[in-house]
Amino acid sequence: MEIRDASACPVPTEQQPLNEYLQLKESWFFSWATRNWWGYLRPMVVIWCLSWIVTGPIAAASFPPGKYLLQFILSGSGGAGLFLALVVVKLYLGWQYVLERLTSPTVFYEESGWYDGCSWTKTPEILQRDRLIVTYEIQPIRRRLRLTLGGIFLVLLAGGIGWYFL
Repeated sequence: MEIRDASACPVPTEQQPLNEYLQLKESWFFSWATRNWWGYLRPMVVIWCLSWIVTGPIAAASFPPGKYLLQFILSGSGGAGLFLALVVVKLYLGWQYVLERLTSPTVFYEESGWYDGCSWTKTPEILQRDRLIVTYEIQPIRRRLRLTLGGIFLVLLAGGIGWYFL
């Protein structure tokens, strides 16, 4: 699916929006968002649990589990939730970048370095193809990531409200 016709597109292969999308889709980290729900949620749960390696001792130092168990659980879970939120934001920003490159009618690229940037206007066919990819491939991923961020926010909010009533 790579664009290979250099006469039609002067943008270097690795900087073409379609190829950036394919690289992102196949990358180890960003491909999480393309998996089915269980394949998507499993690494999220693992990250949340591993975050306890950092947040657990901090929470335990602040709220000894033997004395303040509920506060310990809420603070450790909240800290781990913040780590998870950062991971989801990173996923979201990566997919947002590719979305913007695909939907833009012009492509900014660098021929040999940071000092010689150029732009190329997409043909109507390429622009239509790219926008179809956004509509059917990337928008569902962004919806899933926004839903995940909203869920994390609601859980953190519920924890904060619970903390208030302790």
